[in-house]
Amino acid sequence: MQKEITEKTSLLDSDGRISNPGWARRPFWSYNRENIKASPFRLKEWDYYCILNDYTGIALTLSDMGYLGFAGITVFDFDKKTETSRSVMTPLTLGRWNLPRDSDSGVSSFENKTLKIVFSAAENKRKLDFYWKNFNEGMDLSGNIELSTPPGNDSIVVATPFKENKHAFYYNRKINCLSASGSMATGNTRSVFTPADSFGVLDWGRGVWTYSNTWYWGSASGLISGLPFGFNIGYGFGDNSTHSENAIFYNGRLHKLDRVTFDIPKDDYLAPWHFLDNQGRFDLEFSPLLDRSSRTDLLLIKSDQHQVFGRFSGKAVLDDGKELHMENLTGFAEKVYNRW
Repeated sequence: MQKEITEKTSLLDSDGRISNPGWARRPFWSYNRENIKASPFRLKEWDYYCILNDYTGIALTLSDMGYLGFAGITVFDFDKKTETSRSVMTPLTLGRWNLPRDSDSGVSSFENKTLKIVFSAAENKRKLDFYWKNFNEGMDLSGNIELSTPPGNDSIVVATPFKENKHAFYYNRKINCLSASGSMATGNTRSVFTPADSFGVLDWGRGVWTYSNTWYWGSASGLISGLPFGFNIGYGFGDNSTHSENAIFYNGRLHKLDRVTFDIPKDDYLAPWHFLDNQGRFDLEFSPLLDRSSRTDLLLIKSDQHQVFGRFSGKAVLDDGKELHMENLTGFAEKVYNRW
């Protein structure tokens, strides 16, 4: 079942439950913090951007997880199959970062003596400004990137409850095929992003999660026959009985998929993966280049994350039956376990 929401509605009812679970092409749900019934320690809000081309990329995160805030940047070199990551955490943020309630506008930012990250959104454009002192081998990282999408382009938005906790919820928007312009520099090395070859994705999320979760997510964007193409796939998080977050994007329109499974090689994330849906519309092979992995075990807090970057090849079928083929489309897929 794929329940599409087509009209504006409140995200949570007066009892703190998801008022109308499902998926949508636009952010029709209004994120009303005042109706949240859970502890502020359980509220998690994040903005994650990832901009890629065939040679390099950057991922930027600002996340307020209640008991701590997280700011991080990762820079990728796909020719060398390497990544460099830096992050900082601040305790007991409890919503004080004031991340926007609206995924279409507002400013998210964090700054200290070492770094500055600012995300600003307005009128179908997003500006990412960042600086990190001594990011890599004593060299500073700095950059400015602008992401844009034509007015009216579809995205995938989900409002998902959890069976095990009536006050837990997951409100998420993913925007694929964001054209990228700008650059980043580390020392004397400068990388340029242009709309002809560089695309971004936004993962914008707000929610109260249950304590222990495992989720799967995959995403890629690029061009097929000169037109913007991308996909978002994922599962394992919350009660998805009414919807999934699986979608194909082509020339600004969303084509909805039902269920997609991730076939991940056991104990070897850098071996080839396979993705297959249940309707014969999505069949991709994934050739990994690098595994951005991290593991944390602090008794009450535990995490095992594998975000794998590589190339996708295969087919995707649109709602009208048109079959698209891709070859070595750069993107990522991940398996993440968190207990927090």
